[in-house]
Amino acid sequence: MLPAFRWIVAPGILGAFVLALPSCDRHEELTAWEGEPVVAEASPPAAEESSVTDPAPDAEAPEDRNTERAKQGSTDTLRFIAYNVENWLTMDRYIDGKRINGKPKPDSEKEAVVSIIARHRPDVLGLCEVGTPADLADLQDRLKAAGVDLPHAHHTGGFDDTRRLAMLSRHPFANVELHENLEYQLEGRTFGMGRGILDVTVDSPVGDIRFLGAHLKSKREIPEADQEMMRRAEAHLLREQATRILTADPTTALIVYGDLNDTRNSSAVRTVRGPRSGPLKLGMAWLKDERGQTWTHFWDFQDVYSRFDYVLFSEALTERALWDECKLLDDPEWADASDHRATLFVIE
Repeated sequence: MLPAFRWIVAPGILGAFVLALPSCDRHEELTAWEGEPVVAEASPPAAEESSVTDPAPDAEAPEDRNTERAKQGSTDTLRFIAYNVENWLTMDRYIDGKRINGKPKPDSEKEAVVSIIARHRPDVLGLCEVGTPADLADLQDRLKAAGVDLPHAHHTGGFDDTRRLAMLSRHPFANVELHENLEYQLEGRTFGMGRGILDVTVDSPVGDIRFLGAHLKSKREIPEADQEMMRRAEAHLLREQATRILTADPTTALIVYGDLNDTRNSSAVRTVRGPRSGPLKLGMAWLKDERGQTWTHFWDFQDVYSRFDYVLFSEALTERALWDECKLLDDPEWADASDHRATLFVIE
């Protein structure tokens, strides 16, 4: 998808700065949105009620216990963070009111991303909106300098050669499958899945964990086709991979995650979750911040807060989630880092 630009004023620990950043979800062309109905949840939503199929976390455990476990790098758990880091790549940007060609993500934003990730010490990190392998290496190096060594890296994507998917891990990869050329038919035309599907199995101390990562079509309207139908078609491709894996082995410890660009009762999200019961079902991690709110994406132009980012899991992981440690990361610098908030999912 072509990048678009808008102005923001972002307060940060280094002072306020003015820029306009492109993104498939937050900083769209204003003309593409003006006059359109709001397609996400109104600002900011109160905590939603958990359905009977969504396990709700217990009361929060003491912060010092969780922090200490993270620092020690416990071998009896796996800490997984999924994060859309908003254009960690080189592109045209507006800085101080001027369009500058070929600029990387500003260092102030990178520092905020690294600070958040380092604070929560993931064993595995699933990423959306990373650019080239060099951009991924940049993030990897910055994390290592901050004390988080994730030496195993995978970079992949689809027909969008600008925004890619990636994974960094403390543990080695047992297997990697590529899904970079997935296609679907819509109204007699063939389309390619923009960001493809990341498919990595991590050899961890708690066993092999298979990850499917995705970044579905944004809500931005395009002339080629209906954006909602495109997102639903991509959701079907993602669901097909999950079904294939769980049909072959229903005991697979599978995590499906990413920026699905839609709310939880949308057709796209329901499609990815699959059947409501049985071995092919994907449960939804009901992640909340310390205030009990569930939104993960902020569109500042319309003051709209939405839950677009999800962690789904197979039946084999239902009893292995440590719900008192699973949450949305609501660190003070989240808005300086990205238009998304990261999710933390901990299993044993």
